[in-house]
Amino acid sequence: MTLNDTEAGLIFELADEVATEALAVRIAGMAKPGDVLALIGNLGTGKTVFARAFIRARCNSDEEVPSPTFTLLQTYEAQETIIYHFDLYRIEKTNDAIELGIEEAFADGLTLIEWGERLGSLLPTNRLDVNLFPGKFTNARRAKLIGHGYWKTRLNEGFNQGVNHD
Repeated sequence: MTLNDTEAGLIFELADEVATEALAVRIAGMAKPGDVLALIGNLGTGKTVFARAFIRARCNSDEEVPSPTFTLLQTYEAQETIIYHFDLYRIEKTNDAIELGIEEAFADGLTLIEWGERLGSLLPTNRLDVNLFPGKFTNARRAKLIGHGYWKTRLNEGFNQGVNHD
């Protein structure tokens, strides 16, 4: 996993699924109750892989973490909070997310949102956007982390040590 620090965010070159999982585990260690992570990317770019690793890091390494594509929401009991895992691929309008209780999730737990960009203005000011893109090679990915609100500082503090800089 290598890192490039850009003006708009941090970019990670992820060689494979294991590297995507390692990034998720690292971010899971930085996340706190009340945080929101918007997972953004096309089909097959690793959003569910990231979410699964994040949830397992916060809960139980053996936790079953199915994709919530059809149920739209799965919840998990972590030690200090509930993790809300939304998949908004199938919603047609932002009000559908409100009906799912997304505002309560923002207030009460730690929230992961696959297809987070579909929330538009409903996304909270304090959040971490995890943008995932195909990498240069098969199974490789690129992640661009953009902190909004207090996440800007948390990203800088969380990644200023222990990462190879290009």
